[in-house]
Amino acid sequence: MNNQIWFEALNVEIKFERRFFFENLTLSLRLGESTAVLGPNGAGKSTLAKLINRNLYPLVKPDSHLKLFGEEVINLWQLRQRIGTLTTDMESRFHPKTTGIDIVLSAFFGATRLGRDQVPNHQQLGSVVTLLNRLNLDSIKEEPFGELSDGQRRRLMLARAVVHQPEVLVLDEPTRALDLQACHQLLINLQELCREGTTLLLITHRIDAILPEIERVVFIKKGKIINDGPAGELLRDKPLSDLYETPLSVVHHQGFHQVLPNRISSV
Repeated sequence: MNNQIWFEALNVEIKFERRFFFENLTLSLRLGESTAVLGPNGAGKSTLAKLINRNLYPLVKPDSHLKLFGEEVINLWQLRQRIGTLTTDMESRFHPKTTGIDIVLSAFFGATRLGRDQVPNHQQLGSVVTLLNRLNLDSIKEEPFGELSDGQRRRLMLARAVVHQPEVLVLDEPTRALDLQACHQLLINLQELCREGTTLLLITHRIDAILPEIERVVFIKKGKIINDGPAGELLRDKPLSDLYETPLSVVHHQGFHQVLPNRISSV
């Protein structure tokens, strides 16, 4: 495992519109250690993603810091080369008539569509064609974004997120609103990326989206980390029941996990 810390928060506080999302957040994440951040809705999971991609900034305090790849002062363009981000709200930013390949190519210019002065070079075009083939998206590369299924759009967003071959991929609820087939295909793509060396940070409330390659799990509740440890220890009945404050039973199969209620009252 690469021991380099790519994300380090010490006593970080986030306040937005008079509301605290995190108080005294302390967390370190290392390259080579794929991690899932798990918690109920409203726990602060998506706030963590916004903190990483610099859509939110912490309060300035003398006893706190936030570092990405060891640096407190971050060049955003350089950051985009090292960290890819997949969030479901990104899909609404793209014009429905933009083709799949143009959506991925526009990532090279930090845009949502290609302008007249944004012409991809041969190397960029070749790398995107190869990437789309690898993710089994070649058949939709010329299709308008607005005519694609939810699963196809989500996987195009994945291609866009990894076009720079980032070291880290941050995924905020990547399986949201996907049917079983689309969810399964997306998870296969993520497994392949993880096995090829991409470090994943999976932010989710769905236990069944946690890949076998995820080594570490962090529990967040009400803006605080309440548990942090190996996936094999935390993805169990009692820790998850405590996290969600409801009796749960975990079924394990080939490295994946499914959560069932362990007590249903009769009607």
